[in-house]
Amino acid sequence: MTTLAGKTALITGAAGDIGGAIARRFANEGAVVCIADIDQTGGEALAEDLGAPAFFTPLDVTKEDEWRVAVESVLSRHNRLDILVNNAGTLETGTIEDTELALWQSIQNINATSTFLGCQAAVRTMKQTGGGVIVNMASQAAVRPRPSTLAYSASKAAIVNLTKTVATHCADNNYNIRCNVMMPGAIDTQMIYKNQTAEESDEDFVKGVNERYPLGRMGTADEIANGVLFLVSDESQFMTGAQLRIDGGGTI
Repeated sequence: MTTLAGKTALITGAAGDIGGAIARRFANEGAVVCIADIDQTGGEALAEDLGAPAFFTPLDVTKEDEWRVAVESVLSRHNRLDILVNNAGTLETGTIEDTELALWQSIQNINATSTFLGCQAAVRTMKQTGGGVIVNMASQAAVRPRPSTLAYSASKAAIVNLTKTVATHCADNNYNIRCNVMMPGAIDTQMIYKNQTAEESDEDFVKGVNERYPLGRMGTADEIANGVLFLVSDESQFMTGAQLRIDGGGTI
């Protein structure tokens, strides 16, 4: 039976739809959950809703010094970090012709650079305390990119390769740290609607997205949380550097 009793987890972007679902799932399994987000109001509200031992720490995932403070916040309370979920991210549309450099750099920073910083902070900490598990959040777009999400797709592809190199490094050095990557398809959250054009009604947009998937629908945040739970649990002990695709068959 899956359980996280006695484990301490830090989840970035936890005030969002998927991050919040992961935090709730972990808390239900007995984990101490650090709600890390740039959204202080949403993060504090979730921590209060989950109750002790969940707590909030502010974190701009693009800033190295804030990562240091966030990890120290976990260690000061519980002396160890067992799980990191690099979930924070952003989606903006743009093709190769109309994506400006500033937008490209912003998306790389929020999605890919933040994952690098999180993995680095976690590895340096976990190797001192007996090991741990890292889950990075990529996307179906890493392997099946759309022209309209150029920068997003590129950033998610970078996360897949980053995951593999972290996993190999930790295994080579016998750190007892596993690192895997989650690759969701379209999930029914606020972020997915950034793909909606001004000409599309909500009904037409949802219908169009659903038709792209063999299972005929978008996924839910809870379904992604269930997959992340598996990746951080002892039930996936022989997995590292792996891609878990929860995408309704979208990459078949």
